[in-house]
Amino acid sequence: MSFWDDWLKRLKERRGFFFPEIDRLIEEMEKEMTESFREMENFMPRDMVRVRRLPDGSVRREYGPFVYGYSVKIGPDGKPIIREFGNIKPGPGGEGQPPLNLQEQREPLVDIIEEENQYKVVAELPGVEKEDIKLHVTDHTLSIKVETPDRRYYKELELPGEIDEFSARSTYRNGVLETVLGKKKREDRGTQIKIE
Repeated sequence: MSFWDDWLKRLKERRGFFFPEIDRLIEEMEKEMTESFREMENFMPRDMVRVRRLPDGSVRREYGPFVYGYSVKIGPDGKPIIREFGNIKPGPGGEGQPPLNLQEQREPLVDIIEEENQYKVVAELPGVEKEDIKLHVTDHTLSIKVETPDRRYYKELELPGEIDEFSARSTYRNGVLETVLGKKKREDRGTQIKIE
């Protein structure tokens, strides 16, 4: 008996029969979910599936971690800015394709705050040490990467404007990484025109 069959059996044993129509709907939903999990298992990265032997000799499969979320804030133009984070996103779900896109690396929750002379990037990276974080900056992007045996994070941010790479400084406290990037100063270019 597979993990999913055992799970379904245990769930049926706990449910009462006061509302048979609701019980039938719940049972159909559980069957669909069980089938979806079985299909998804074929597409999961190997390090997201762990097999554990219990003291009674039975085997239990554990999955995850699965993280998905989003943040919403209002931009300077009054329109909402929606940012997704996590390691699971909707996939194509067609014939032979996974219904969900699972990645080994998790996207951290990140916020970009634009100030007059700088950009402040705040990223949540719980469970890692400062030494594990690798930052790479170019004149338009910031990449955040963490690879430890327990945690993997990756995010590449396209910044709203050009930055001065040499002005970057960063701090990490209590799982929160804060990086400050100075805006590149625009120099007046061109040639002065003499008026006749």
